[in-house]
Amino acid sequence: MTPHVELQGRIRKLQEAMRKDQISGALIVQRADLFYFSGTGQNAHLFVPSEGGPTLVVKKSMARAEYESPLEKIVPFEGWDKLAELVSEAVPAGSRVGLEADVLPANLYFRYQKLFNDYELVDISLPIRKIRAIKSGYEIGIMQEAAMISESVCNQAKEVIRAGLTEVELAGLLELHARTLGHQGAVRMRGFNQELYYGHILAGENAATISFFDGPTGGSGLNPSFPQGAGTGIIKHNEPILVDFVSVLDGYMVDQTRIFCLGEPPLHLQEAYNSAVLIRDELAKMGKPGVDGSKLYEKAEEMAREAGLANHFMGYAEKVRFVGHGVGLELDELPVIAGGLEQTLEKGMVIAIEPKFVFPGEGTVGIEDTFVVNDTRLKQLTTFSDQLQVL
Repeated sequence: MTPHVELQGRIRKLQEAMRKDQISGALIVQRADLFYFSGTGQNAHLFVPSEGGPTLVVKKSMARAEYESPLEKIVPFEGWDKLAELVSEAVPAGSRVGLEADVLPANLYFRYQKLFNDYELVDISLPIRKIRAIKSGYEIGIMQEAAMISESVCNQAKEVIRAGLTEVELAGLLELHARTLGHQGAVRMRGFNQELYYGHILAGENAATISFFDGPTGGSGLNPSFPQGAGTGIIKHNEPILVDFVSVLDGYMVDQTRIFCLGEPPLHLQEAYNSAVLIRDELAKMGKPGVDGSKLYEKAEEMAREAGLANHFMGYAEKVRFVGHGVGLELDELPVIAGGLEQTLEKGMVIAIEPKFVFPGEGTVGIEDTFVVNDTRLKQLTTFSDQLQVL
């Protein structure tokens, strides 16, 4: 359960941001945000005024919400008019009320427009995301435990990878192992139409298959309805096996990628992998409070170019323009370490750094680790050996 003092600190930061932007109240419904500020993921509205205590209005399940959330004011949902009445009693007509406009379904937004026609509805998603980007010691502690799942999954991969397995069979073995360690299963993403199932377990050329997924790797998937991730390709000798696995514990995730191979992969793939490790290490040294994240991306791109690998960096025919992303309750949190996107690093941010090189017809090599920004550099949370795993 999320400690009450933890929630109080988060709500206080939200209220400070609201007062700065002259927003009188915020109505929070998206599950990750709702859990972050209330401690429960039940079907509910959380109304936070800029002054005073929040109210959690629960549709289902009231009993679980009362058990899971330490908030003082938890009431049942008794209809939309009652919700509007609650808001009107807390903030005057004509005030600005914040909604999570980046993720709110249009139909629900239209309902709020009618319900709160005496208010100015504004987007509060960016302040919420910026607050969530800075992790507390409590959150980092959970993520360190999640990193232990990632360590164990990679050790399990060393034991179970064998020629003749399909990608999806290997994925199933690793997913089963993670579940026994407390992995919650769901990997939440905020981006519209972005979805992921544990991660990408891809072998050989399938690791270079492009998909809709907003990342350097895609994979064929099992069918066009979910066209990414592990497929039915057979694991072979001397081909890189990408184990890009997201471990999630108590809602919080870490992202880690390692490369395994039955026998040694071709020399140019080994050299590309070594370049990825050097890039990761250099970005870890550069990443500290006050640094612009776009400078990290520029450095990664420069090192890839100097290694003669610019054409393969973060994709091939269709590249992505980032080398890192925030992680927490969602996989695609702030900050994004991307070209041309100015985002200042702050102490407490947690970032997955993932330099990867894609080779059409051969596969993908690279590395990914999750780091926390501390006073002088990025501190690594994921701990599995960074050696290319030749089995």
